[in-house]
Amino acid sequence: MTKKLPAWFKQQIPDAEVKGRIKLLGELNVNTVCSHAGCPNLSFCFKNLKFTFLILGDTCTRNCRFCGVGKSKGKKLTLDENEPNRVSQAVEMLNLKFAVITSVTRDDLADKGAAHFSRTIRMIRQKDKSTEVEALIPDFSGDITGLKCVIDSEPSILAHNLETVRRLYGDLRPEADYDSSLRILKEAKEINPSLITKSSLILGMGEAEDEVIYAMEDLRSSGCDILTLGQYLAPTEKHHPVAEFVEEEQFDEYRRLGLGFGFKEVLSGPKVRSSYQAEKVFQGLKNV
Repeated sequence: MTKKLPAWFKQQIPDAEVKGRIKLLGELNVNTVCSHAGCPNLSFCFKNLKFTFLILGDTCTRNCRFCGVGKSKGKKLTLDENEPNRVSQAVEMLNLKFAVITSVTRDDLADKGAAHFSRTIRMIRQKDKSTEVEALIPDFSGDITGLKCVIDSEPSILAHNLETVRRLYGDLRPEADYDSSLRILKEAKEINPSLITKSSLILGMGEAEDEVIYAMEDLRSSGCDILTLGQYLAPTEKHHPVAEFVEEEQFDEYRRLGLGFGFKEVLSGPKVRSSYQAEKVFQGLKNV
């Protein structure tokens, strides 16, 4: 049975300004994970010029049971070579000084989409070299060459999401690997020790408190600098059901523990998502 959303998950209704920005992105044929994954913060973020652009198309080759992004289900996909240019146009037209770039997973591509990521970051910087870019990457099937390709384009932050605890990977992320994700974060630090790295955990999918703590420790052992923790919301009744709505006090406790483990910043709360307040966090670390 679907669990009723708590009152504190009330979402803002898009106003004319937000609708105008949605229309602009539609005219540019630019995707955002905000729209495709049904983020509860869409209106707030779009109103405040915070966008997480979705590249490599809008269809994923994997079948994570918690994710609302469209799945290929074996269909042949294409690669839009002009997409990096359109994303850079959107960043320029919206006058963004901080952009988050993420993607679907494209296991069908030889380089898993790494070069496309790199091109997108470089094209944004060609229009304005001062624009900061957070790259939220997939695991590239563990290919370190792809990781290095993205790092060479000099993102301001390199993010890769662990998503859930080790025990739930087989059920929720059958085509991903817990240790491979940790290795991506560790290798990123080895390639560039000064690079800020980031990861995210989604809570309320059936994990136990001690499992969350172990995952946090694993992330710190991999050199992860920033951690975000948020509440899972099932996109549809066909997706993995919500096991529980985590209490706000528990989110506060996870933040306290995370800072104690040595994360430079921990954002923890029901509406927190991977890129939540990404620019503010980056500027805070930059000014330390």
